[in-house]
Amino acid sequence: MAKKKIPKTNAARILDRLGISYELLTYPVDESDLSAAHVAEVTGIPPERIYKTLVVRGDRTGVFMAVIPGTGELDLKAAAAASGNKRAEMVHLKEVFDLTGYVRGGCSPLGAKKSYPVYCDESMMQQERICVSAGRRGEQLSLPPADLIRAAEAQTAHLAR
Repeated sequence: MAKKKIPKTNAARILDRLGISYELLTYPVDESDLSAAHVAEVTGIPPERIYKTLVVRGDRTGVFMAVIPGTGELDLKAAAAASGNKRAEMVHLKEVFDLTGYVRGGCSPLGAKKSYPVYCDESMMQQERICVSAGRRGEQLSLPPADLIRAAEAQTAHLAR
């Protein structure tokens, strides 16, 4: 039986265009639990390697993305400082799709509808490979953190607690 081909997401196409090697991991989605801990559990990937992408709004620079450990919590003061803002707040969930084209549990730092600044928690540099959403629930991209930073034109900073 032929294996069903999964259409590539914008995030995967960006990595392809840049010649960045990655592994696409798929897993069954549980709509009642979209947490990074659940992703780690069903994929067998250590939780410290799963990173989540949050959509944040700064008072000066507007919308940006923060990529933090799935087990962590965004430090809004640190995110504001890293992004050149005095204050930052999470974008309301109702706005995320209109801003990015992504839904909760499938938000990638790559390939959003509009190009937003991306800030990655510096902890990812301690990992050989990390996983971020491929831009669709049930799909993760596994790649070296330096490659994600290059592809997203991201900056690293202390963002999580």
